[in-house]
Amino acid sequence: MPLPTVGRIVHYTLTQHDADAIQARRAEAVTTANMTGEGQTLPAVVVRTFGGDAANLQVLLDGPDTYWATSRTEGEGPGHWAWPPRA
Repeated sequence: MPLPTVGRIVHYTLTQHDADAIQARRAEAVTTANMTGEGQTLPAVVVRTFGGDAANLQVLLDGPDTYWATSRTEGEGPGHWAWPPRA
């Protein structure tokens, strides 16, 4: 598979920590949006790469906000990103 490059869209799977951080930030901002949870896979934009498969991502949430997932690597399961399957 190719290495991530800035601007590419990938799929990111949320960890429980990610979901908790998103919900806490939304509560502080009084933002109305759909719930997030561990294992939920969402689209993300690669915003920085570190060589290899490590990247910072802006995760596009189902609402008016995003989540900054830092230093994430390609893989399966929570806390990792993957290339979207071809349709």
